[in-house]
Amino acid sequence: MIAIVGAGKMGEALLAGFLGTGYTPADVLVTESRREHAQDLWERFGVESVDVATAARRADTLVLAVKPQDMVALLNELSGVVDSRHLVISVAAGVTTDVLEKHLGGEVAVVRAMPNTPALRGVGMTALAAGTHATAEALDRTERLLRTVGDVVRVQERHMDTVTAISGSGPAYIYFVAETMVEAGVAMGMPRDIAQHLVSQTITGAAEMLRESGEHPVMLREAVTSPGGTTAAALRELERDGVRAAFTNAIEAAGNRSRQLSEG
Repeated sequence: MIAIVGAGKMGEALLAGFLGTGYTPADVLVTESRREHAQDLWERFGVESVDVATAARRADTLVLAVKPQDMVALLNELSGVVDSRHLVISVAAGVTTDVLEKHLGGEVAVVRAMPNTPALRGVGMTALAAGTHATAEALDRTERLLRTVGDVVRVQERHMDTVTAISGSGPAYIYFVAETMVEAGVAMGMPRDIAQHLVSQTITGAAEMLRESGEHPVMLREAVTSPGGTTAAALRELERDGVRAAFTNAIEAAGNRSRQLSEG
């Protein structure tokens, strides 16, 4: 049985993903202190809401989906309750496997996961890092669960801050670019709804080509850029304004901040 500890947006996205890919409401528990939300989850998904101790007693897989600032208190609550029969998966940003293991004690199998918000639509990107006691079977089980809300890659713990900077925070960069493109279209006289439609489909199509073609982004960019054409003129301005360097600096800043949060 699986218990989702914390039924906020990400917890609910995982719940919907699990139930949409073969799991039944009888396979999943949630912990939710807000009575109204617990009732809402029951009415929409048919899942039972229990307290943390009950979740740990009845489930062998615990998905910790609380806010990072609430994680230590939760881990202390679980300490002494979970043991080597449990798989503990954390989706809280900045909480390392070392922190999880230190507070849980024993030989609990721990996996750290970093999903992003497109998981709410089933098209997320999640990276997994194994703790000291996580076996290959534990990683396989974690990957199967997280694939219900999108794609999954496995990385070493030392890369998780970079994961956070690239894919965890990444949707915000894309939305920033989309916002800029829409506003440029509006400034040039186009109705906002048409500009947003053009931008959203352009980003979706470009992302699909990048994923499906397997080609390097440089090759795809050059295929769009005719010598002396409109795209070349636009790219020349982006380079002149230092957009490439700004994006690199932004991603490094996000990675550094994630590292600071991990270090407490």
